[in-house]
Amino acid sequence: MEKVLIVGANGTTGKQIVMKLKDSSNFEPVAMVRKEDQKAQFETENIQTILGDLEKDLTHVVKDVNRVVFAAGSGGGTSDEKTIVIDQESAKRLIDVSKLSGIKKFVMLSSIGAGHPEDSDSLQVYLKAKHLADEHLKASGLTYTIVRPGTLKNDDAVGKIETKDQFEKGGKISRADVAETLATVVSDDYAQNAIFEMIEGETPIKDALKAL
Repeated sequence: MEKVLIVGANGTTGKQIVMKLKDSSNFEPVAMVRKEDQKAQFETENIQTILGDLEKDLTHVVKDVNRVVFAAGSGGGTSDEKTIVIDQESAKRLIDVSKLSGIKKFVMLSSIGAGHPEDSDSLQVYLKAKHLADEHLKASGLTYTIVRPGTLKNDDAVGKIETKDQFEKGGKISRADVAETLATVVSDDYAQNAIFEMIEGETPIKDALKAL
């Protein structure tokens, strides 16, 4: 049973990834949280936790895990400086320590539009930060999957998606379907060294990922 570190486990999408991997027969989630009082929600489910602060040293969080899912984010309404720290620089530092630790696969939760951040007016700083983190991962030598979902919504899972290198227009997708996708691509069976945008669609998630 391989261990998968979920960075951003206390977030809305991160929690769902943790719970989906909890039911896996191949992987065991390790929930990374920033505060002691965030551990109980996972420990009551017999899920291992580890304390880690994205703005500090991260060497210890990758020591006893095999794979990493980066699902953290600075969040809406955050300053540009904070966005760069969390979405860009912290992600890059985690990639670096993952490389040194021999992590087998690094899954990055990015954002639709991160391939061309200059095309956005309102989200340019955020998308540029995501873009630079994605590029750092691609150049790292790690096996990776970079997932760029459309606008996240809190609806129930549909279980069907559409993927493209880049959509001409945006789209929406439920956090539940994003979590399912991220939990799926942790495996080497899907989306090796792939980068794609995704929105709600008509193709079952595993079929869409197999076609990449």
